[in-house]
Amino acid sequence: MSRAVCIVSPGNLASNPRVLKEADALHDAGYDVTAIVCNYNAALREADDEIEAAAPWKVIRVPRSADEGVTARAATALAKGLSAVGSRVPVGIAARSARTPVSALLRRTREMKADLYIAHYVAALPAAAEAARRHGALLGFDAEDFHSGEGTGSADDAFRMRMIGIVEGAILPECAHLTAAAPLIGKAYAARYGIAEPVTVLNVFPLSMAPAVPKTRGEGAALRAYWFSQTIGPDRGLQAFIQAMAQATAPVTLDIRGSNRWGHGDALLALAASLGIGDRVKLLPMAPPGEMVRLAADYDVGLSLETDVSENRRICLTNKIFTYLLAGLPVIMSDTPAQKLLAADLWRAARLCSLSDPAGLARTLDTLASPPILAESAETAWRLGRERYNWDKEQDVLLQSVAAAFARRETVR
Repeated sequence: MSRAVCIVSPGNLASNPRVLKEADALHDAGYDVTAIVCNYNAALREADDEIEAAAPWKVIRVPRSADEGVTARAATALAKGLSAVGSRVPVGIAARSARTPVSALLRRTREMKADLYIAHYVAALPAAAEAARRHGALLGFDAEDFHSGEGTGSADDAFRMRMIGIVEGAILPECAHLTAAAPLIGKAYAARYGIAEPVTVLNVFPLSMAPAVPKTRGEGAALRAYWFSQTIGPDRGLQAFIQAMAQATAPVTLDIRGSNRWGHGDALLALAASLGIGDRVKLLPMAPPGEMVRLAADYDVGLSLETDVSENRRICLTNKIFTYLLAGLPVIMSDTPAQKLLAADLWRAARLCSLSDPAGLARTLDTLASPPILAESAETAWRLGRERYNWDKEQDVLLQSVAAAFARRETVR
């Protein structure tokens, strides 16, 4: 009988491609896979339906609890009260202090018998941990970000980071299988909690998503830059890029894809207009995750402009980078520690920039606008996407980590 793996995530299916890739890889390797995910984002339910209908593994979608907000407020008040008098905050209270579906996931996951539970995001850790204890199973955690390092310095953030730290510190040492989406994220977790360094499993994508042939750019055409995310927010480095566009000699356009629900996209359009390049910056609507590589392939260069707004942003490697590479686009990356480390391996496919130096970034744009240089950079990106940075290769790292966890348990027995 095949081993059973239960993946637990507080997000919708369509909001976390990493869960989908993990589930597919484990299923194809012979594991009996169930994904327990949330079902609270109405805008994603149609996409979730399509994913579930096509998935060869089982999906359980958990609705958000009606009392979630009340529970979070009560837990926050209790946690702050305990902290104020120097008392220990219990893990369950710390976890529930965020408005996340901790209780809903816990109730559903404890009913599911498995041999390994893999939590995604901190909200899933209590559920996966309790189920693993109840069923005598292994526990795993996939760190897509350094969650206790996501704070930006505000008082509310400081409290939230303390609560996340309590949950992580109590549960991560129990994990037999640990993965992280970037090398520096893994090192940060190991240093903070004294655990074994998580195995790096990069946020790359299947070769099946790649375009059949590389795109070629016509002589004299503007350099087309592209950035995407689920939400257009502040502190994403786009202001510096727009300033660099205005200073560059070569014509450069920028398309920005993502939800503009907070109006930050409008602020970027206003900045571009004030610099006289309003006609060269466009906002595009959100698109399904499975379309990201194909859509990126229409452009010349991709942007990954992480800022130092938090420790996590300094050490993360986003899926943007690997989307661009698979599409055959060279990447302009801000010089965060994580991106500097990766750039050394990307060679001509990467250009590092300082967001505090728009003039230097403008010179980078002028260099890339040269057809021979752009062609060479794009060819390197195309080759790297096919030879190294794709899920067909990277999934082996995940499977080896899972197999090693089971092998260690058998050795102990």
